[in-house]
Parts: sequence; structure tokens; C-alpha cells
Amino acid sequence: MPFGLCNAPATFQRCMVAIFHDMIESSMEVFMDDFSVFGSSFDHCLANLERMLARCEETKLKLNWEKCHFMVKEGIVLGHKISRAGIEVDRAKIDTITRLPLPTSVKSVRSFLGHAGFYRRFIKDFSKIARPMTQLLEKDRVFDFNGECVKAFETLKEKLVSAPILVAPDWSLPFELMCDASDFAVGAVLGQRHNKHFHPIYYASKTLNDAQENYTTTEKELLAVVFAFDKFRSYLVLSKTIVYSDHEALKHLFNKKDAKPRLIRWVLLLSEFDIELRQKSGAENVAADHMSRVERLKDEKEDSQEIGDSFPHESLCSVTVEKEKEKPKDEELPWFADFANYLAKGFISSDITYQQKKKFFADVKYYIWDDPHLFRIGADRLIRRCVGSVEAKEIFRHCHEGPTGGHPGVLLTARKVFDSGFYWPSIFKDAVTYVRSCDRCQRVGNVSSRDEMPQNIMHPCEVFDLWGIDFMGPFPMSRGNRYILVAVDYVSKWVEALPTPTNSARVVVNFLRKLFARFGTPKALVSDRGTHFCNTLMEKALQRYGVTHRLATAYHPQTSGQVEVSNRGIKRILEKTVGANRLDWAEKLDDALWAFRTAYKTPTGSTPFRMIYGKACHLPVELEHRAYWALRSVNLDMSLAKSKRFLELHELEELRDHAYEHTHDYKLRTKESHDRKLKGNKDFKCVDEVLLYNSRLRLFPGKLKSRWSGPFVVKEVFPYGSVTIEGEDGESFKVNGHRLKLYIGRPSEKDDIEVIRLDPHSA
Repeated sequence: MPFGLCNAPATFQRCMVAIFHDMIESSMEVFMDDFSVFGSSFDHCLANLERMLARCEETKLKLNWEKCHFMVKEGIVLGHKISRAGIEVDRAKIDTITRLPLPTSVKSVRSFLGHAGFYRRFIKDFSKIARPMTQLLEKDRVFDFNGECVKAFETLKEKLVSAPILVAPDWSLPFELMCDASDFAVGAVLGQRHNKHFHPIYYASKTLNDAQENYTTTEKELLAVVFAFDKFRSYLVLSKTIVYSDHEALKHLFNKKDAKPRLIRWVLLLSEFDIELRQKSGAENVAADHMSRVERLKDEKEDSQEIGDSFPHESLCSVTVEKEKEKPKDEELPWFADFANYLAKGFISSDITYQQKKKFFADVKYYIWDDPHLFRIGADRLIRRCVGSVEAKEIFRHCHEGPTGGHPGVLLTARKVFDSGFYWPSIFKDAVTYVRSCDRCQRVGNVSSRDEMPQNIMHPCEVFDLWGIDFMGPFPMSRGNRYILVAVDYVSKWVEALPTPTNSARVVVNFLRKLFARFGTPKALVSDRGTHFCNTLMEKALQRYGVTHRLATAYHPQTSGQVEVSNRGIKRILEKTVGANRLDWAEKLDDALWAFRTAYKTPTGSTPFRMIYGKACHLPVELEHRAYWALRSVNLDMSLAKSKRFLELHELEELRDHAYEHTHDYKLRTKESHDRKLKGNKDFKCVDEVLLYNSRLRLFPGKLKSRWSGPFVVKEVFPYGSVTIEGEDGESFKVNGHRLKLYIGRPSEKDDIEVIRLDPHSA
């Protein structure tokens, strides 16, 4: 083939892939005219080589024997040295690069960067190091190979000479991604941790363009993560990835609803990956701005502590505290009345004790009377005006809800009042009450695992008494199927699954008929509220068999958690066993079920197969490697085989009893661990007002719409976590308490601000 044509390489590659399509990835790799045949052992590699040569003879391909190397433990492939240790640079090419003289023109700079860039995956921060030289390639740039360019030139040579060995990826381990961004470049390193040691797989970096250099620090850090996932997509898709970053704000950016459209697009792009974001530890963080960030955090902490020292909790050192509930509003005295009377007229009440009078004179020196207002000198030596309860409410409204308020939190609201020059002794307590009762503030935010209801335990006694059922999919079309219908027994964890073209009700009913015919009629069936499970056809079928249909609470998949866990387990097996095109999952489903049924389950302390049949499942490996039963048990005479089977059947009940106790203990430990992390504010009572979390809204509402609706009134609380609520229209419906939170209405005017008399000072 004449390779001078522009499409010749692609055509030749397609030809090679068509010839060796059944060998690629399993026994060989093909790139153009470069074949690499491999095997786990000498004999295995020899067999693969024989297949490849036979295919070459069949298709009349001719090999250049002078360029062939057979049965080697290391070799040069596409300019890289491949060995058991990993991937290394080709020392012959490196020697050629290191002998290059200093560039004297733009063409020679481009040539050097091209040669060095071939091995840029081995050089950390390649773009950052080479930036002085890449700037010389810009249009209308005067060529000046200055000291910075010489330093970059020599540094790249040193990096190439001391290039590390990159390991091949282990698909059974999670990937670790370390990202960082500077003012003019972003970089990332992909690796995996073996025996607690980090081994790099790939280094990548990129120079920022003029627009990207104007990004904020947070945007640059997220850009580095997006660049890394785009660069390493072939490694990271369908694999768990731990991302290390030295910017704490990235964690909160994934839950931020009012971010810029560019950041939202990036977050949506990253949502298809299985990402765990972690903050770098001190030993791992090598970012240049780490120390300055630590100093800023330290300063902010000291700043906030100063506020706390100046105005501690108002109940400390108080003398008399009482709410004026029965007096008319015009008769209420401000909390600072005693101080004002003393400073303005020299009057002091005669009905106070000696200790109260002593404390009063110790505090009065911090107050100044300037008719008609009273002022207080704070610990920060700033003078603030003392205000009464009615005026304090109006100040709170401006500082929290006003145009310059922005609905901040409790501490920031109180801080804004202080900065505005006002004071009253119960300001922090009143800020808590005011902010918690703010309607707008209560309608923002998400629900997390800490907001869940206490965990409840199901206790089915017999195998096949309780089944959970659910659909998985849609998946890519495989043998005309797009869905998987899964059923799992809650006691033994035995799973049945069927690939189906649709997720219709008729498919479900036919599946259940076959399931009941094999395992008997259960007492109950658990499913979600999908239309394929909640319909007339399904209702009639279950009624005919006498099966109780238990429905999970809407938008709460934890109710049918057992089938969700089984779905996740089967999906993980399929992800690791299907081919590259992901179109053979229907063929692999039976093997996945076999693997799942013979896997040890921690809750039961046994495998599902052993729970059902009373003995371990015989696997092909036992025959291949001559396990004990393969040599002895199959040769037993009828009497011995009969007694052995009787013994196994008698042990089956004991095994199931042990599994039931083991499962009960496991669920108790799980419940204790789960409930320990909860906030503990889910004790709903009838007539309580609550807000309902709307799970149907998208991740980023286009018009900043609140996710919380209501308030609703609690009508009934069930012991298993569900709550019946009623709306303003009188319609009642049942939801899980995980999606509810108490609604705190705004108190009445008299109870808004607490009136504190005689002793307002807190030292």
C-alpha cells in the first residue's frame, strides 16, 4: 500500500483489525504494522504466537524477519521499552535527544519540543517546564533564546534521562488522580497504590490559553480535574477514581446550585465517572500556595475567635432574666433601662441585692449616655448603640433579609449587626431563633445520609418467603434485550435474573409465574412504585397466588435495599466481564449469576448456593485442579453416597438457623452504625409543620427554584419511618421521613426578642 496517501494509515489499520479481530486484547495488540503477541507463560505465549503466524499464512501477510523478536521478556514497542517492571523510555532515542545542541531558530525549537514531547507522559509538569520555549513559537514573537529557555532546555534533558518507570494499570484497583493548577498551566498524574506506595501510570499537563489564565483559582483547579478526566478517559471510565486536590472549595462545588454555566457543564461532564474527592494531606500537598492558604485560615480563625471572646453566651454572669409576657407592649422597659437611668439621672433601683449591685457597678463603666441614646464600649474598643427589642427585630430584618443581607447564617448575621454598630446582650440567641425561622433559608439545601430516618430491620424466617424485584437498565442492545429483571430472596440472597427487551407489566407477570413454579409461592413481594409493578395485571396475578405486595415509599430506594444491593453486585460483575463494545452482556449474565450465587455473603456468613442446597457448589476449577471431592466423593458407593447426602440435608436446617442468627446480628450492628451518624432531629409528632424535599427536580434548576415545598402538616407517624402528611388542599399522602424536615414558623412579635433586665453585660 502506498503510504503517501493521507488515508492510507487508517485503511491499513482497519485491515489489520479485521484480520485479527478475535485475537486483539486477548492475546495480541496491533498498531499499524507493529504486532505484539503476549502470554502469561512461555507455553501460553508460544500458543498465541502460533495462532498469529497461522493467521498471517491464511491472509498471505509477509513479515520482515530482521525486525522480529521472539519470546523476549522485554522489548521496544512504539518507541517505548515494555517489561515486567512497566513502561520505560527508549534509551537510544533519549541519547539522540540529549546530544541535540541549543536551538538557534524557531524550527529547531519546534523540533526539540516535538522529540521531547513524545515522552511527555514520563515528565511531570512538562507544559510548565517548557513554557519559556513554547512562547517562542507564538506568532510575531521575537526569537530570543534567553536564560529561562536554556534552563528549560537543560531541565527537559535531565527529566528525560531520569524518567521514571510507569506501571501498567491494574483494573482491579481504584485509580488515584492528583491534579494541580498554576497561573499558566494545569497538570495531573494518574497512578495506583500498590502495598501503600503510589506508582505513576501517566503524567499529563497543558498550558492555559489567554482566556483560561483569567479564570479564578477555583475554576483553574476544576479545569485541571476536567482536563485530567478528559485525558485519561480510557482509563477511568467504569473505574473508581480517587481525586486528590489542594483546593477545598472543589468539594462544595459539586453541590452548588447557582454556579456559573461553565462550571455546571464541567460538573455534569464529571458526573458520569465514579469519583471520590479527597483533600491532600500535608505530606502529599506540594502546591506552592499551601503555606499561604494555611496562614489565611489561621487569620480567619483568630478573627472569629475574637468575636466570641467579646460577646460570649448571654446567659453567663446574668442576674435577672424574665420575659414580659403579661404586660402590655407600651409598658415594656428596654433591657438597658437601669443603665440609662443611672447615667442620665444617677438613679438606681433599691430592690436589688448586694451582689447584683456590685455586678451592676462593674458593668456600668462600659456604657456611655449621649441623650437620647445609650452606647456600649465593646472589647474591641468600638462604640455601639444599645437597642431595644422592637428595634432589634427591625435591625435583624435588614441585616438578614434586606437587599444587603443575603440571608447569611447565624454567626454572619450577628457579625453584620455588630459591624453595623448595634448591640443587645442576647444577640446570638436571637440570631439563632431568627435565622432558623426564616422561611427562605429553610427552603434551600439538600438532604444527606445524616438526615435519614433510623434504620428498620426486616426479619423473614424462611427461604423464599420474601422476594424483592426490580428492573436494571436500559443497557446497550444485546441479543434484542435492553433490560434485566432481577429478583432476590431476602433470606438466602439467592438471585434470579432475566434479560428482557422491555420493562412491561406482562414481562414481570410471566417472570413471576416461572419463579413461583420453581421456588413456591412467597408470603410477600417487595418492589418500587414503577408502573410495571403497580398495575391491574400485576395486582390480579398476585391476588390469584395469594401474595402480599409491599411497595417501597416513593423516592426512597432504601426500602427495597436488598434488591438494590444485588443489582449493584451483578452490575459490577458485568462491567468487569463484558467486552469492549459492551454488547455481549446478555451472554455473560448467566456467568454473572453463577459468580454471584457462589460468592460469600457477609450478612449470612455463607453463600446463597449453600443456603439453598446445603452444600458447596462445584466449580470448573475443582475438576481442573483435582479437588478432594473430584477424586473421592464421585467414587463413593451408593450406601456411602446416601449417608453423606442424608448428613448434608440434616445440616441444612442447622446452617439456615446459623445464617438467620448471623444475619440478625449483622443487621443490628449495621443499624447501630447507621443510626449513630444521624442528626437526631427526625422525631416528628402529629400536627408538626414540615417541608417536603422534591426529588424530581433536576440537579441544577434553571430558575433557582427551591427543592422544598410546603409547609405540610403531619397527620400520622409510622414506626418504620414513613409519615403521612397533609397539604393545604386537604390531600394526604405517605412519604419517607428522610425527605422531611421540621418547619419553624416565625414567632409572634412578643416572643421574637427576649427582654433581659438589669444585667445586660457579658464579660
